Amino acid sequence: MIEVKVPELAESITEGTIAQWLVKVGDKIQKGDYIVELETDKVNVEVSAENDGVIKELLKSEGDNVEVEEVIALLSEGIEEDLKESEQQAPPANEEVKEEASTPTAAEERKETPQNQKPIASPAARKLARELSIDLNQVSARDPLGRIRPDDVKAHAEKDSAPKSEQKETTAAPKETKQKASAEAADPNKPVERIKMSRRRQTIAKRLVEVQQTAAMLTTFNEVDMTAIMDVRKRRKDSFAKENDVKLGFMSFFTKAVVGALKKFPELNAEIQGDEMVLKKYYDIGIAVGTDEGLVVPVVRDADRLSFGDIEKELGELANKARNNKLTLKELQGGTFTITNGGIYGSMMSTPILNSPQVGILGMHNIQWRPVAIDQERMENRPMMYIALSYDHRIVDGKEAVSFLAKVKALLEDPEALLLEG
Repeated sequence: MIEVKVPELAESITEGTIAQWLVKVGDKIQKGDYIVELETDKVNVEVSAENDGVIKELLKSEGDNVEVEEVIALLSEGIEEDLKESEQQAPPANEEVKEEASTPTAAEERKETPQNQKPIASPAARKLARELSIDLNQVSARDPLGRIRPDDVKAHAEKDSAPKSEQKETTAAPKETKQKASAEAADPNKPVERIKMSRRRQTIAKRLVEVQQTAAMLTTFNEVDMTAIMDVRKRRKDSFAKENDVKLGFMSFFTKAVVGALKKFPELNAEIQGDEMVLKKYYDIGIAVGTDEGLVVPVVRDADRLSFGDIEKELGELANKARNNKLTLKELQGGTFTITNGGIYGSMMSTPILNSPQVGILGMHNIQWRPVAIDQERMENRPMMYIALSYDHRIVDGKEAVSFLAKVKALLEDPEALLLEG
């Protein structure tokens, strides 16, 4: 027998959770086939087989926590050996086995029954299907290659939502009557649903609390007149898209403005290690991306050396990987400063929480047209955005924080200066 062990995941990750077994006992597999999906603190990882053979036993169940190098399954040493073993266990030829011979094996049933065949799906799609109790065999894939993605699962869930809701209403009627009868003592009897937090959500919760307990976090605010940037985008969008094969968004402007401000105020591009302040001379900017699995922060490396087009391409690729749960651990590690955009969800103002061990994070918000005083006599409607900087007061003073945010504002409102300093 060959032991299937949890492989080395990353230097900082020593354990994971079995999100889904991609094989069953009796399945024949080849070297390189994916056999299990592991959920780690940062990404989901599909583990592949290192040998050919037949799955003999699954030692861990879905939802179990496992450590690196822990044995999670047993695999026969080859398909041929497994077949020989099966022949040795077969009854003698002179015994009556007609009924048994006519009954297909479990492996044959899986091959012959379409609904039991293992569908091709992304880890995020598998997780969403489990949460919604959806059989992936019933989900139609829009991908030309047949791979099921989260959007396909959502579409299937929406299609089936009407009959399910009617069924719930029908079965819930007696409970509602009982609840009304005991309305005065309703607290322990009110309907609730308990959902175990995913490993990633638990990690996010733990780290956010740790930041608030260990960092002296403060937030300062300012506002940006987006007129100049919106004018540049309007005039340059067609030529930019033609040249770079990507749209010109707001995030490349903000990334460049942050880089320019970090060069002026290096304390915000640092971290604390013991009693030392480590000033980083490179600019790896993390961009927060919201996904069904929670917030992740992929990193744009050496943003100071990239053009606007390069930044937009990189952001597009990272965001797509994030939403399809395809980010690698390397793409999530090592950022020096973070930008988060709550404006895409309609946020007007918020206080972003530091992404430890970083000491600064910039929050973008929704663009709103409102009257702005141009001088003592004139008012104009302008596209305005509130921006927020949260910082660690242990090494960043208020003066530097306020000046940093003012520099970001100045660069965004003067795109020509942004090109020179960003």
